[in-house]
Amino acid sequence: MSGSAVSLPILRSVKDLRSATRPWRRAGESIGLIPTMGALHAGHLALLRQAIVDCDRAVATIFVNPKQFDRKEDLSRYPRDEGRDARLLAEQGCDLLFAPQVEDMYPSGFASTVAVTGVSDVLEGLYRPGHFNGVTTVVCKLLLQSLPDRAYFGEKDYQQLTVVRQMVRDLDIPVEIVPVETVREPDGLALSSRNVNLTDSQRAVAPLLHRVMTEIAEELADGHTPASLLLPEGQQRLGSAGFTKIDYLALHAADDLMPLRQVDRPARLLAAAWLGTTRLIDNIAVERR
Repeated sequence: MSGSAVSLPILRSVKDLRSATRPWRRAGESIGLIPTMGALHAGHLALLRQAIVDCDRAVATIFVNPKQFDRKEDLSRYPRDEGRDARLLAEQGCDLLFAPQVEDMYPSGFASTVAVTGVSDVLEGLYRPGHFNGVTTVVCKLLLQSLPDRAYFGEKDYQQLTVVRQMVRDLDIPVEIVPVETVREPDGLALSSRNVNLTDSQRAVAPLLHRVMTEIAEELADGHTPASLLLPEGQQRLGSAGFTKIDYLALHAADDLMPLRQVDRPARLLAAAWLGTTRLIDNIAVERR
């Protein structure tokens, strides 16, 4: 399609979304969905490019979901620029943008919640109560509204990816969840819409999260145990690097996020750390050498 922003249809209602996608489905065309909250960066565009490779049609969504924010100030600070986002999507070849309003997603009388226990109870689930209920509720709605063949999620939000996979499996939603590798800045910082909130001095410190995690992941792969590396040594390393608070630095199984005492199965090292008022998360795959 044309790279012009005006060529990208922007739909607000589920009725219009289904009307637009129905002819594609009838023609036997496959649909890839890229759910986002906007403030798009190269990580989001990597999801879109993978969807375009895999599918006949690519549909992006932008919805800043109030149900997944545990802090009102975080919701109000979340960057929004639909015009810019639409231009980026059009330039990459997206076929359609679905950008509903809050009242469209959660109309008066809305009373349902999709909750996935177990994989959502650790890590982010401990520090952001209710967050994943908001994620799974809105993702479930978006999947049912658009009925894609595949939906694309970045590995940067690894726990979210795992929770969504569990939900789709448990509820028999006929969609393939496709993970896409984390996109990073040249200095290793994982791309995030929240990175714009970092001051210049904080931005200089931010890549050290990935650097310290990479060092620890290599030591874990060599046989060191999490108990000897993560608490308190690993957190002290991050503190010395300049992080003002560390919510967690932990080793969990890659498939079900069970805490691990050693790397005896495919694992992920996951961390959440603060620089001032900005919270950064990251994760690294770990396998025993």
